[in-house]
Amino acid sequence: MPTRLSLDHLTLWITAAAREHSLDLASHIEERTGASRRAALAALRKLVDANWLSRSGSDRRPVYGPGQLRQVARSYTLYGLQEDIPWQRDFAPHFALPPHVLRMVRHGFTELVNNAADHSGGSSVTVSLRQTPSHVQLLVSDDGCGVFDKICQSFDIADAQHAMLELSKGRLTSQPEQHTGRGLFFSSQLADVFDIHANGTAFQRRAWESNGWRPGRPMPRQGSSIYMAVALDTTRTLDQVMQAWSVDGSGIEFDQTTIHLSLLAGEGQALDSRAQARRVAARLGTFRRAEISFAGVEDVGHGFTDELFRVFARAHKEVDLVPTHMTPRIAALVKSAQQFPS
Repeated sequence: MPTRLSLDHLTLWITAAAREHSLDLASHIEERTGASRRAALAALRKLVDANWLSRSGSDRRPVYGPGQLRQVARSYTLYGLQEDIPWQRDFAPHFALPPHVLRMVRHGFTELVNNAADHSGGSSVTVSLRQTPSHVQLLVSDDGCGVFDKICQSFDIADAQHAMLELSKGRLTSQPEQHTGRGLFFSSQLADVFDIHANGTAFQRRAWESNGWRPGRPMPRQGSSIYMAVALDTTRTLDQVMQAWSVDGSGIEFDQTTIHLSLLAGEGQALDSRAQARRVAARLGTFRRAEISFAGVEDVGHGFTDELFRVFARAHKEVDLVPTHMTPRIAALVKSAQQFPS
C-alpha cells in the first residue's frame, strides 16, 4: 500500500528540504517518506498552493524554494548541547527575516535553548521555528523538571504564582556563578506574545497589555514549553529593550525593573498583608529603580503599603520605588506610608 503523505508532517521539514534539494525535491520526498512519485508530486502542488513552497523553472525541470510560510522543527539531546550550533546550522539559513527581527529571534532562541540545557535537568529539547507572512514564532520544549518547580525548589518559594512573580522581576537565576538572570526575562520583553507552560501551569505576557503577566491555559505535558512570537513589522529592537531596563539608558546594566502587582493580587483580591509586601520587595535591593504598578489592583491595606513604602524603602534608600497606576485611595495610602514619621 502506498504511503499516505500528511501535509502537517511535511511542513515540519519541507522548508529545509526545499533549500537543500531544490532541484530534486520530489525524489527526496519519495526517498524520505516511501511515498510514490505521484503522491510526492501531488503533495508538492498542495504545498505550493498553500505558500509553503515557491516554484520556478520549467514543467520538466522545476526549481523549488521556501515559500512565505516556513518551519523547521528539530529535537536535540541536552547533554553537551551548544545552543549556537543548532541556530547557525539548522535554523537561521532557512528563514528570511528583517535584520532587527532576526537578531531578536536569535537572542531568544539561544537564551531559551541554553536555559533548557543548563537549568531544566531534562534529557532532550525540541525546538520549532515558524515564519508566517506577519509573524515569526518560536517554541522551545524540554522534558525537565519545569521552570516553576525549579524556582520553587531553588528559592524556597511556595507556589507557581509566587515563582512567576520572582521571574517577572528579572535577574533571577539558580546558578549565579554562571548566569545573570537575563535570558528568559529579556526574551519575554522582545516578544509581542510570550507564554510559559510548565507542569500544568501557564502564564502569558502580551506586549500591548499594561498588566504584565497573567495566568494562561497550560499545555497538558511535563517539562517546560516557552513560546514567543514577534511581528515582522515590529519597530522594537534588541538594543531598545536592553536600554529600557537600565537606569542610565545605556543597556549595559540591568538595574531597573517593574513589578506588576496584579500577578500577586489575583482576580478581585486585595493586597492586605505585610507578607505580600515582603514577597514584592524580595531581591529589589539588587536594583536601583523599581516601578510598582498597581494596574488591575482594586484595593490594598495599610500593612501592605507600610511594609513596602516605609519599612523596605527606609532600609533600602539606594532603591528608588516608583508607584504607578494607582487609584486615588491607593495613592493616599502610599503617600501616608512614605510620610510616616521616623
